[in-house]
Amino acid sequence: MSLTKVEKPYGRSYNFSAGPATLPDEVLETARDEMMNYKGSGQSVMEMSHRSKVYIDIFTRAQKSLKELLKIPDNYDILFLQGGATMMFSGVLMNLIKVPGQTEKPVVDYVITGDWSKKAADEAKMFSDFCTVNIACDAKTAEGYVTIPDQSTWKLSPNAAYVHYTTNETIRGLTFNTLPEFPEGTTVVCDMSSDFLSRPIDVSKFGVIYAGAQKNAGPAGATIVIVRKDLLDRSLPFCPSAINFKKQAAKDSMLNTPPTYAVYICGLYFDYILKHGGLEAVQAQNEEKAKILYETVAQSDGYYEVLVKDPRFQSRMNVPLHCIAGGEPDKDKMTPHELKFVAEATKLGLVNLKGYRDLGGVRVSMYNAMTVDGLKMLREFMNQFKAQNPPIKKD
Repeated sequence: MSLTKVEKPYGRSYNFSAGPATLPDEVLETARDEMMNYKGSGQSVMEMSHRSKVYIDIFTRAQKSLKELLKIPDNYDILFLQGGATMMFSGVLMNLIKVPGQTEKPVVDYVITGDWSKKAADEAKMFSDFCTVNIACDAKTAEGYVTIPDQSTWKLSPNAAYVHYTTNETIRGLTFNTLPEFPEGTTVVCDMSSDFLSRPIDVSKFGVIYAGAQKNAGPAGATIVIVRKDLLDRSLPFCPSAINFKKQAAKDSMLNTPPTYAVYICGLYFDYILKHGGLEAVQAQNEEKAKILYETVAQSDGYYEVLVKDPRFQSRMNVPLHCIAGGEPDKDKMTPHELKFVAEATKLGLVNLKGYRDLGGVRVSMYNAMTVDGLKMLREFMNQFKAQNPPIKKD
């Protein structure tokens, strides 16, 4: 029996967008109900002064809920900034390379496992007058970024100002399912944009964690930075005030107007996660969703194929895959079957499955707010599509 279009409240679809991404209905419903008159204040949150008591209460609650979710120690500041993770590529460098007592030109280490960590390293190279960028590991092979070299092969600098890595690569689906360990005293900086709040982590192992909120924590517009307090005196003199960690921490992220409404939605999302079992429950659901997808691909007899084949590094957030049996790709790297796959899925309410522009194919993004039911329906569709669209024979 053929599948029928998704029937969800409000006519919503299963949204597999890589970001901005789907949000829980419950969060959106609360925002809807509070839109015109937030808790009797006579105003919408997006109209409030960021210095008013009613908004400061919203902001403080968001910080408190995030601290509870991640069990963030007291010696860390939580900042809500702007500019996305891309702004932090230069932001972390300008905030961290003035190491106390160091007279030589500082070295910063970068671990490259995909497009976004490479962008971060390339941004750091723009500051070559102020630091030396050491590529401690570049995971790229002839097949692209499909695995991560053993950490014993990394060329870490003994006195680096910091080491930077990205936990999950959104484009190619390469991830650290087990986080790397570093020598004691290492200042570890991590871009967690696409798997932030997807599992419990030990924040104390990091000097700085940063993430764009728009995948797992809220809407686009808020950039979350968690920074250890002892690192706040290491900024370059010309670090812009808006992204200066020390200046923003001193003003509780209100040196300038913060992304007020985005922070409000983030706070609702944090409370939603706490209400539904915390990060342990989130992790269990993410593992279940990933299992459904990877098993569907594995059982397709080669009809579908994922880019990252080593389970140790397969993302639970973003899975690029190809319909290998789908014929020759076009100029956009899409095979006839893949074009049809995306079009038919969209008609059924499985939306935003087209692969990244440089890779083509299909990309399944299954962030926290994507439900297990969404993956089950995608599995049914993938199996139905395979049955109805036999492999295209090559000439």
